[in-house]
Amino acid sequence: MNVLIVDDEHLARQRLKKMLSANSGYRIIGEAETGEDALKKTQTSRPDIVLMDIRMPGMDGLEAASYINRMDKPPAIIFTTAFSDHALNAFETHAIDYLLKPIRQSRLDAALSAAKRMNKAQLSQLREQDAGGVRSKICIKNRGSLELVPVDEIIYFKAELKYVTLRTADQEYLLEESLKALEHEFSRHFIRIHRNALVAQHKLHGLTKNPAGHTCINFSEIDDLLEVSRRHLSFIRKKLKAS
Repeated sequence: MNVLIVDDEHLARQRLKKMLSANSGYRIIGEAETGEDALKKTQTSRPDIVLMDIRMPGMDGLEAASYINRMDKPPAIIFTTAFSDHALNAFETHAIDYLLKPIRQSRLDAALSAAKRMNKAQLSQLREQDAGGVRSKICIKNRGSLELVPVDEIIYFKAELKYVTLRTADQEYLLEESLKALEHEFSRHFIRIHRNALVAQHKLHGLTKNPAGHTCINFSEIDDLLEVSRRHLSFIRKKLKAS
């Protein structure tokens, strides 16, 4: 079984490498220091198991794992953690394999043997309980691979049927996330202009009329026009005057 080790601490990675070397059934194919690096290396090296630290700078292990599990054939993920009792209880409730630091050889061997795929719902709930942060990048599944889009490059989100379109200056992507959830998470940076659209506050340029005579937001970076509902128009005008 091929294993990827993810931990921001060099000594922790070295310890896991030494412990894994005691078991001939596992081969270390790479190391990563951050969640984002783990995502990239999982796509390129295709490990069977990822040993994933939780607390890391930037993208944490829970967020990285949630993206990894969107792959067509995701690896099994075992978390390594120094979490307090409330987080351990959360792991036990969801039957997720974890290794409590300092890790014992017998515990590692047992976890490797029992490694199972984690589903999105479990990861989402754990992230709400223990991370509480706002993403700086959004992971998109694009043409069979995963791509990270920086939030500060996003111009708008627009709901269309069961998908949400994410628009940057260069490209459009489809998200399987609800507009309501995105509004809640990014409320400090995006404002609602219509029941089907959120716009980045720093991307607002002005108001214009479309061929149908409806008031729309326009942008300096793209030619798209997004309709502003009458309910939100007064608020948008105030935002534009203040900018």
